[in-house]
Amino acid sequence: MSSAAARIKPEPIGNKGVAMAGLIVAAWAALLTFLLAYYEPDWRSPWPYLLVLLQAHLYTGLFITAHDAMHGLVSRNKRVNNAVGTVTALLFAYNWFPGQLPKHHAHHRHVGTQDDPDFHDGRHPGFLPWLLRFAWNYLTWWQVLLMALTYNVLKLFFSQANVIAFWMIPAILATLQLFFFGTYLPHRGEHAPDNPHHSRSQFRHHLWAFISCYFFGYHYEHHDQPYLPWWRLWRAKV
Repeated sequence: MSSAAARIKPEPIGNKGVAMAGLIVAAWAALLTFLLAYYEPDWRSPWPYLLVLLQAHLYTGLFITAHDAMHGLVSRNKRVNNAVGTVTALLFAYNWFPGQLPKHHAHHRHVGTQDDPDFHDGRHPGFLPWLLRFAWNYLTWWQVLLMALTYNVLKLFFSQANVIAFWMIPAILATLQLFFFGTYLPHRGEHAPDNPHHSRSQFRHHLWAFISCYFFGYHYEHHDQPYLPWWRLWRAKV
């Protein structure tokens, strides 16, 4: 990939960032409520599996929204922006927005170096070792405790099978999706000397870019223009 991206001028976010965040949260909550409280899956049909993938995609959207908030892209009002970031991060497996905020900005400042919290030795870019290191760096004991507590509460009210299939598994799939498309593929291996962001970008296909990770497969473009929210990032792809 050449070290280039279309330059898109910053534009006022207005109310669009909050509206996008609200849409994702509402869709995630509505589908989860339906799947836990009303849906009786027939696992011989493809529909339950497609619903698992859809819920995983909405989980990914929660974290992408929190990520946009880390760049101040949900609202110009800092309190609103950080409140949305905190809520969406918590909904995604109890991630703590104030704790992740400095780490993410350190990633942008020191990408591909030993000071990058997402860094993994480029000479050994194995997926599993990198994933384990990533999880060790970000996962906290209280997240695991709260997830376990929530699981035990949810199964008191809903089918245990549905809780596992539509609450737990989508969160795991979304975590893998975010890591694979947002960290592993863009940053693995060596990068050209003229690549200042030590990042690569997936091929230009906007539909696949949205489905795979809300356009964050266009990762060089994100590092080059971090002022673009996810729903404008596609415009920077050349």
